[in-house]
Amino acid sequence: MAATGNGADPQGAAAPGTQPQVKFQVLAQFVRDLSFENAVVRGAGVMPQGQPDIQVQVSLDAKKRETDGHYEVISKYKVESKIKDTGQTLYLVELEYGGIFLIEGLPQDQMHPFLLIECPRIVFPFARRIIADVTRDGGFPPLNLDMIDFMGMYRQQLMRQPAAAPQA
Repeated sequence: MAATGNGADPQGAAAPGTQPQVKFQVLAQFVRDLSFENAVVRGAGVMPQGQPDIQVQVSLDAKKRETDGHYEVISKYKVESKIKDTGQTLYLVELEYGGIFLIEGLPQDQMHPFLLIECPRIVFPFARRIIADVTRDGGFPPLNLDMIDFMGMYRQQLMRQPAAAPQA
């Protein structure tokens, strides 16, 4: 039988002293919730003059699913566009975009950062496209979100949490 060269025996068990092979796969992506509110058409229907100010809020949720190795990660985006000078709202977009991932062989101490950094990073381009399409279809220039630093978000979240007390 030919050697695999990956430190595993033919049955797939890791050889002593080697790291287990990490298996990662995107199983599904989906829109869990999407809302677009065009405030201009609720008013006079005339686009107000002025420089828009766009605020973007991002939050993340992750949970283990019932099937072994399956995890669900939801990225929540809230985008609000207002006129800088008057504060008049132009539009509001709220998107919850999810992914279901198969993750095996990753050490448990690395799972939380992996779920909240790598998983959202992989599905972000798809959520960005949805937001661009929805703003364009709503009568505004398409909003192409800048890349999001999910690692920076994760670090900020850790700094905001009080030091975790050792578990008994």
